[in-house]
Amino acid sequence: MYCFRLRVFLMLSTALYSTALLAEDGAATLSDMFPGVCSGALSLATLGELPEGVVLRSGSVAVTDEDLTAEIAKSDAETRNQLENNKLHVLENMATPKLLLHPAGAVSPDALGNYFEALTVDVEVSEEEVTAFYEANKDMCGGATLSQVKDQLAQYVLEQKKQDFVAEHVRTIGERSPIVLAADWTKEQAKLALDNPVDKARASGKPSIVDFGSTGCRSCAMMAPILKALEAKYTGKANVLFVHVKEEAVLTARYGIRTIPVQVFFNKEGKEVYRHNGTMTQDEIEKRLVEMGAIL
Repeated sequence: MYCFRLRVFLMLSTALYSTALLAEDGAATLSDMFPGVCSGALSLATLGELPEGVVLRSGSVAVTDEDLTAEIAKSDAETRNQLENNKLHVLENMATPKLLLHPAGAVSPDALGNYFEALTVDVEVSEEEVTAFYEANKDMCGGATLSQVKDQLAQYVLEQKKQDFVAEHVRTIGERSPIVLAADWTKEQAKLALDNPVDKARASGKPSIVDFGSTGCRSCAMMAPILKALEAKYTGKANVLFVHVKEEAVLTARYGIRTIPVQVFFNKEGKEVYRHNGTMTQDEIEKRLVEMGAIL
């Protein structure tokens, strides 16, 4: 059951961890206080005092710690262990449909799908965008010419644009309906969520590249020797990480990874400065690392 929820959340997620945000009243938001913990509907949430056991409130929408425990219990044992340290992720996943659809009606997969379909009905993709994507990701096309894969790429790029449009709509829910999180609970959960290799690398004071991929993926396999060479070359100068998306499903969802491989670059301050879908050459990656201050 959680697999379906994870797929929905992947559509909702986006790469907005680098943005420090302030609510309209000047209060610090969750993204401002704990960059990287949440990227969607909770990005603009603020921290405050809530009744005991309540961890989120927005208008008449409320989620309790008991609700989270029940949701996590539905998952398999392996996923459950990851979710226990990522309750803010679970909270965002649970609350998003309620925040989007209230007071429209019952929360259901069909209702959410219809909502997104109506939201993105006017999103279009241009020939220039398709061509640009092809030029940047020729390796993913297996040697096919643009004319051979144009229609498939057009659909792919269109879906990406729709997902990005939805993600921005979700991220800004807090502007339309203020969201408050229980302060003490949120601070405790944020510390747990940041205890992972990616967030530790971001907090290291060094530039970082994180490659999200998987085994059995042709393009991911092409990246493996490049990452190994970079890790050896930039030891002590930059962090080079690989995240297996199947083994780290929750971390993958948190970082809004929808396709693989994806390379995400963070500067010395831990701010995301670049994201690339597909394969990259070692020279291309090194250029980015140098720009971020990784000097040999």
